[in-house]
Amino acid sequence: MAKTTGEMALRFVGDPCLRERSKPVGKVDAEVLRVLEKMEEIMKLEAGAGLAAPQIGVNLRMLIFAYERGGKILKVINPKILARSEKTVVMNEGCFSVQDMDGPVFADVERPESVVAEWADERGCAHKKELSGFAARVIQHEVDHLDGILFIDHLSSAKREMVMRKVKKRK
Repeated sequence: MAKTTGEMALRFVGDPCLRERSKPVGKVDAEVLRVLEKMEEIMKLEAGAGLAAPQIGVNLRMLIFAYERGGKILKVINPKILARSEKTVVMNEGCFSVQDMDGPVFADVERPESVVAEWADERGCAHKKELSGFAARVIQHEVDHLDGILFIDHLSSAKREMVMRKVKKRK
């Protein structure tokens, strides 16, 4: 298992860890479970819908998300998106790692309406599920983080520039 270094805290756009492709989790051990618990704590504290390990400086392929708004939190290890619907939808997205002075910055992002994903949970059990609507949106956003992609990468250059101007004011 890769070592976690430093304090597990939110990382923001500009931090190189957000642009790295995450390494697969080999074995679900006590350290992996500790990271997942810390991720859940941060996500609840920030009142968010999902969080990927790179967002707290951990370069491992794992994420958590609220499966149904405000519902059960899924702990997802080594996720893969196997299929994406041809039909797409535009929804407003924000991100803990892309913030201005008031918190996460939001922008409209077009993504597939549904996906088929597979992953292991914190007990090592395999899951394969078709997700649609909000759940599909969140898992796509979080898997992007595992591949070093931010939601702003899906925006036009003009919209991305607008978002980044807001973010720079935060600094």
